[in-house]
Amino acid sequence: MNCTQKITFLCLIAFNFIAKAQDMNQGFGNLEKGEFDKAELFFDTILKEYPQNKTARLCYARAVGLNKNPEKALAIFTNLRTEYPDDLEIKLNYAESLLWNKNFTDAKVFYTKLVADYPTNFVAHLGYANTLSNLKEFKDALFYVNRALEIDPGNGGALVSRKYIKLGYANQKVSEKSYPEAENFYNEILVDFPDDKETLLNKANLYLMTKSIVKGKAVYAILSKTDPILALNGLSLIEHIDGKDKKALSLSEEAMQKIAGNKDENLIKQTQERYVQALIWNKKFKEAELKITELNTKYANENWLLSLSATLAIYRSDFKESVAYYQTILANDSKSFDGNLGIANAHYASGEIDAAFDAVKTTLTVFEKQKDATNFLKKLNEEHTPVLEEKLSYSFDNGNNTAMFSRTLITFPLSTKWAANMTYQFRKTGNSVTNIKADSNDFLLGVGYKFHPKISFNLEAGITSANSTESNYTQALINAFFKIKPLKLQDLEIGYKREVQNFNTDLIDKEIATHNYYLNYNLGTNFNLGWFTQYFFTTQTDNNTRNLLFTSFYYNFMSQPVLKGGLNYQFISFKDQVPTIYFSPKKFNAVEIFIDFLKDEKITENKSWFYNVNAALGYQFIENNEKQLTYRIQARLGYKFSDRLLANLYGGKSNIASVSVAGFTYTEMGLRLRWVLLKKPVFHIKAND
Repeated sequence: MNCTQKITFLCLIAFNFIAKAQDMNQGFGNLEKGEFDKAELFFDTILKEYPQNKTARLCYARAVGLNKNPEKALAIFTNLRTEYPDDLEIKLNYAESLLWNKNFTDAKVFYTKLVADYPTNFVAHLGYANTLSNLKEFKDALFYVNRALEIDPGNGGALVSRKYIKLGYANQKVSEKSYPEAENFYNEILVDFPDDKETLLNKANLYLMTKSIVKGKAVYAILSKTDPILALNGLSLIEHIDGKDKKALSLSEEAMQKIAGNKDENLIKQTQERYVQALIWNKKFKEAELKITELNTKYANENWLLSLSATLAIYRSDFKESVAYYQTILANDSKSFDGNLGIANAHYASGEIDAAFDAVKTTLTVFEKQKDATNFLKKLNEEHTPVLEEKLSYSFDNGNNTAMFSRTLITFPLSTKWAANMTYQFRKTGNSVTNIKADSNDFLLGVGYKFHPKISFNLEAGITSANSTESNYTQALINAFFKIKPLKLQDLEIGYKREVQNFNTDLIDKEIATHNYYLNYNLGTNFNLGWFTQYFFTTQTDNNTRNLLFTSFYYNFMSQPVLKGGLNYQFISFKDQVPTIYFSPKKFNAVEIFIDFLKDEKITENKSWFYNVNAALGYQFIENNEKQLTYRIQARLGYKFSDRLLANLYGGKSNIASVSVAGFTYTEMGLRLRWVLLKKPVFHIKAND
């Protein structure tokens, strides 16, 4: 018996005093069955004949309050309290009417005195627990609902209240990222209500959030006994989170088959939504578009379907179209989570960083501490927060050359459009045969500016100071380039770079500066194929010139982690051949197949490993000589300590002649450290932070 039923029962007892004059069973029956409109009419009739009858007034007020007129009920109970200040039933009903009116603060004050005055009253304790729960004071709410259950062990209404108090408490723990405590509450609820659907769904969502794949599947296995379609929809999402999109689509297709003939409209929508999502995850964009068009005939302008269209547009890199869909969602419902966070992601993908910041902050205002929104804001902050990156390496080759190298780079964003940077590089080279040593120090200052979401410009300028056994000089260093996104899925970089050759001691002694005019172009597709091309035209201070072309066709086999492979081709040609000084063939061709396996550090969770292995095998053709077998392997293993700190070891080995000379082998190993210096961008830090 819940709180409302308990008080209604008290009304029935009181009815016995007037039942002798008139049959009250009909009115009580209406109240007990929840027929509050009928009860209101019934007791209104009684009060016309007995206007001062306390019990009739009390039960009329309950009927009015439960019939969507809580303000009127509160007024009646307030008058009754004045007339009967010591009547417990009136006090209890008055307290409950405060809850109907959502006056939780006043209700808390009133219930505090009630439970103190009536320490063994079940209704008072249960009402107080529900009041505290509405105020999100879950710890105290749990204490008082347990007190109520001590007074009336096994009471069904109190057990239901405790269930919802624990669900609220668990949700609070999830927001605080206290996931084990939230899980414990779900387990406790399932002791009282085995296989409770609502609790199992909350528990499954926790496992989805924490990417606890095995536990999530176990929960959906339980749900599948009573709700097989719902379970299939959940399992499809779990497989996607686990990076198994084909399996996700297979499960969603199974759910679509089972939904035929089902009358549950919400489940039908959820199943269709998951199916379209699974098509998008598998890059079956045409099929997804056709399905959305089909659904539009019945569900046009519904937010869940607009969200699917927006998601499809994001995957197709139609970012402006995606923003427009999310704007429609927010016009329909300004507090839509999908709309608020979705438009933040769409603005970010479009390069509209200020708009992305505004949108995610709005999301967190409406959905405080929501994990996905919090993580998105962290990503935005990290990309616009000062960063220190340190790189140390040691290299050697089969020409007896060794080198130690260090680079310190500080990037300092000043706004979402402007950023400054400073670089210091030191390189010390030596040769164990000639015993010649040399070193170089590079100092550069730079600035970057984003003119437009799709156009940015960077400029770095500085000097290099070189010292060796035979020479001592200072030269200027310049690096200037534009980054442009001419069309969707395309990236173009055009630049100029002046540098001094410092690969080994011989080159440092020659004081050869190069002027490099270059172009990088990458074309992606929605069907996993890609093409990257790089071209350099170089003029040198020794009057030589160089043409270099590199092109790569690749295919993305997996997205999480990334697995791609393909074919590379490289061509190099120097105007003059000076092989005794540096590798300068009239024509050089190289062809290789490669494979790249990557877990990106940017998407790696804290306290987790990231890695990258890139390997290639092929042939090189130097002048008219016979082909030579080439290999190249590079590896990286790192650990992300926190949002702000990560480190990795790296190493590589190659025998490609384009680095130096034919028959050449080169090995490098090193350490990299990346530290985000502040918690948020300097342009978002306030004086009181």
